[in-house]
Amino acid sequence: MKISELLEHNKPFVSLEFFPPRERVAWPGFFDVVRNLKTTQPLFVSVTYGAGGTRQTNTLEIATRLKQEYDLEPLAHFTCVGASESRLRAFLDGLTDGGVENILALRGDPPRGEQHFNASDGRFSHAVDLVRFIREEYPHFCIGVAGYPETHPEASNSARDLDFLKEKLDAGADFVVTQLFFDNALYFDFVSRARSIGITQPIIPGVLPVASLAGVKRMIGFCGATMPKAYLDDLELVQERYGDAAVRGLGLGYAQQQVRDLIEHDAPGVHLYTLNKAETCLEIVRGNQDLLDAGKKG
Repeated sequence: MKISELLEHNKPFVSLEFFPPRERVAWPGFFDVVRNLKTTQPLFVSVTYGAGGTRQTNTLEIATRLKQEYDLEPLAHFTCVGASESRLRAFLDGLTDGGVENILALRGDPPRGEQHFNASDGRFSHAVDLVRFIREEYPHFCIGVAGYPETHPEASNSARDLDFLKEKLDAGADFVVTQLFFDNALYFDFVSRARSIGITQPIIPGVLPVASLAGVKRMIGFCGATMPKAYLDDLELVQERYGDAAVRGLGLGYAQQQVRDLIEHDAPGVHLYTLNKAETCLEIVRGNQDLLDAGKKG
């Protein structure tokens, strides 16, 4: 089913993001995580796409299995990195054959070791190019795009970044999933500014539960997100005094409260970046089950 249709009738909700293991030997453990997290009843599950298409086949096969074997609604990522019309058609045809109806169109990050994005095919230099192609050539797909509450790191300013987001939506995208953030005020301000320029599509907040201090520092440095100083100071303190388990505990509590605040203030739902870890996400959902259940009853 199309995510755009699901969003019309389900609020609040939880959705999840998985990344395909590089090696097939890791797939059994990956699907164990999927089975555990299926109990959260996610509205949809996104499947990331390797840089340069390095895991394109994995993304396609896993998205199809999630649909056919696990009765989940997949959102398959596709990026401009290494994109060509033939590769895009092969991917979209494969999704269609597998019954997958949803795709997240992204420009993508430069391949490892490269500082700047260089399109291999000038027709697919930006996410909006993917959106236009998919909407024109494969109109049956529901299309999601990314949004940046703290502005894309390559954008000249926040207003211009919002203009680019609107361009993607005007080209045919159906909804937005945000980059991770740790201050909910950033999300609500982002939504307000988007609405003020005529963006009406759903904007789903993306939340990352911190499980590793080193890991989150790498991620925020890479994507341009920031972390409240008090929260970062607390993470560094517990890391120094008590170690990794304490960091995970603090990250869990922070993410639980972040999710609760988002739902209480009328975010349509929450997209959890799982890092293929089940237990933390299970605990976040359990900690907010009352709000999720109340919304369904309402």
